[in-house]
Amino acid sequence: MKIIRTDKEIETPFLDTSLVDLGHELKLLPDGITEKQLCKEVADCELLLMCYTPITREVIGSAPNLRGIVKYGVGIDAIDIPAAHSRGVSVVNVPEYAEETVAECAFAMLLALVKKILPIHNEMQRQAWAWPEAQWLGADIAGKTMGIVGCGKIGASMARMAGPGFRARVVGYDPCQTREDMARCGIEKRDDLREMLAECDFVSLHAVLNPETRHMIGEHEFSTMKPSAILINTARGALVDEAALLRALKEKRIAGAGLDVFSKEPLNNKDHFLSELYAMDNVLLFPHLAFYTAEAMHRLEQETLERCLEIIEGRPVIIKSRDPRL
Repeated sequence: MKIIRTDKEIETPFLDTSLVDLGHELKLLPDGITEKQLCKEVADCELLLMCYTPITREVIGSAPNLRGIVKYGVGIDAIDIPAAHSRGVSVVNVPEYAEETVAECAFAMLLALVKKILPIHNEMQRQAWAWPEAQWLGADIAGKTMGIVGCGKIGASMARMAGPGFRARVVGYDPCQTREDMARCGIEKRDDLREMLAECDFVSLHAVLNPETRHMIGEHEFSTMKPSAILINTARGALVDEAALLRALKEKRIAGAGLDVFSKEPLNNKDHFLSELYAMDNVLLFPHLAFYTAEAMHRLEQETLERCLEIIEGRPVIIKSRDPRL
């Protein structure tokens, strides 16, 4: 079978070797490939593996032999699901490989911002010491209110760390979750996002990206947040109106942000519209690597291979995602 894996910069040696050892032809394509180039490459492709590269209607239409698309990762917003289904192409993702991993990174970013670890470290590098001055004054998580937007498995893990772990009060917004299900995770359900944001000291985003959630955190939402609030986003950049976020940070309408994801990736400090973030001590930037641990990558490669083999062998494809589009 002819198999293409895009985003070759993400190294998956076990997956690649396993497919080749099974006798399949595997071609790796780089991040940033154009739609026109990808359309040419998939002309004889039967199985397409992707992580970030957009798989558009045109790409799918250029692959008459395509049997399946496997997202080796969670979010499926870069795939034209209706176009794939209209052609009888299976689409599957790997939603559970990094639930704890991403939550751990999100909480680590929160801790670093609350305790001002980055600016204090930088001061130590510059001056070799830092005295207890107001600019280094951190805060406690205990007794504060953590707001979680998107209360699936990652959000639930975040709630466990913040609540039982650090004795914060945890509230959450997720129209897809019942009050009872959220309560079992230690989360007090809120039905109005803006009202919830107004009571939060920390906000962590764990929602899927779709037309309903795009820019769900924007100018109006930032206007309701406390000036001492910290926003963490390890989900999808486009959940946030990033221009509004930049204004809120510059105008000190919120206290800080930890960002692992951006609507336009990769981020850079030269000509990216968010390049001003690099100069902010109250912003912690991460290069979309919240998922990237040895354990999570092992799980990702193993499960991606399983989904590939189901498609190759014509077996029913196991779908674990709660995303209704799959």
